[in-house]
Amino acid sequence: MLNIDAQQTIKALPFHDLVPALRQGFVHGASTPARHHHTVDADTDATLLLMPAWSHGEFLGVKLVNVFPANALDGRAALSSAFVLASAATGEHLAIIDGNELTRRRTVATSALAATYLARPESTTHLVVGAGHVGSLVAEAYRSVFDIRTVLVHNRSAGHAHRLAETLKQQGLDARAVTDLASAAAEADIISCATLATEPIIQGDWLRPGTHLDLIGSFRPTMREADDQCIRRGAIFIDTPQALRESGDLTQPIDAGLLTPDDIAGTLPDLCAGTIPGRRTQEEITIFKSVGSALADLTAASAVYRSHGPSPRAHTRQEPS
Repeated sequence: MLNIDAQQTIKALPFHDLVPALRQGFVHGASTPARHHHTVDADTDATLLLMPAWSHGEFLGVKLVNVFPANALDGRAALSSAFVLASAATGEHLAIIDGNELTRRRTVATSALAATYLARPESTTHLVVGAGHVGSLVAEAYRSVFDIRTVLVHNRSAGHAHRLAETLKQQGLDARAVTDLASAAAEADIISCATLATEPIIQGDWLRPGTHLDLIGSFRPTMREADDQCIRRGAIFIDTPQALRESGDLTQPIDAGLLTPDDIAGTLPDLCAGTIPGRRTQEEITIFKSVGSALADLTAASAVYRSHGPSPRAHTRQEPS
C-alpha cells in the first residue's frame, strides 16, 4: 500500500490535469453517502468526519477528517485529514493520501471548473477575498482555465494580503493587495471568497452586471460570505444538494423566506453533463456555492494514485485464465 505525503499529493494534482479530471468525475458520478459526523469531545467540540465514496468496479475511498479546535491554544493545527483509497472491485487497500492537500486542491479546482460554465470566458480580473490556506491557491487554479491578468487580494489581515500579492507577482501576474473591497468588487470579473466569515462581506449592490461570484467558505449554517442582495440578484448554482443544508449563504436566506430550493439554477454535475445551461447572458450575475463533495475527493485521490504508476489492472478483479 502506498503512503503519499503532502508534497507528493501536490505534485500529482496540477490544476491543468485536476480540473478536467473533476469534470469527468462529475459526469461519471459515484456513490456518495451523506458524510458522518461524530462528536469525540463535546467540551472542546472535537469532531470526527467520515466522507465515503465509491465508483462501481473502480475505486472506493473514505476521507477521515479530525477537527480539534482546541489545538489552536497550543499552536497545533485544528484540522488533520487523510484519504484511504481501496479497490472497489476487490476491497484491497491501495494508498493513504495526505487529506489536507487533497482537500485544498480539489476545493479550488472545483470552483475553477464551475467558473468555466458560469463566468464570462473573456474574464481577466479576479478578486480573491481571503489569503489563507485555501484562498492562497485560488488564483493558481483559475489561471489554469482563464486568461487571468490581474488579481486583487483582500484579507482581514492586510499583511497576509500583501504577502499573497507579492507571491502572485513573482508568478508573473499583475497582483495587488486592496483595502477598499467595494471598489475592488466593482472592478472584478470574478470574485472568489475563501473565508471563515460569519457575517456577509460581499454586498450585492457592489456587483456589476456579468460578475461571477464564487463562495468557497461558509460550510456551516452560522457562516456567511454574501448578503441577501447577492442572493436576490444572482443565478445560484451549487456543487451538491448538501449545500442547501450546510451553508449559511443558503440556509439563512431560505429561513428568511428569500430563497427556496426550487430557486437553485442547478448543480455542478448538471453543468458538467450539459443537462442545464450555465451562463445565459453577458449581463447575468452568477453565483457558485460549494461545500465540498466526497465525489471530488475520490476523483482527486484516484488521480494521485494513478500518477504513482501502479498497474492499471491493480484495482480491478483479475479474471481466471
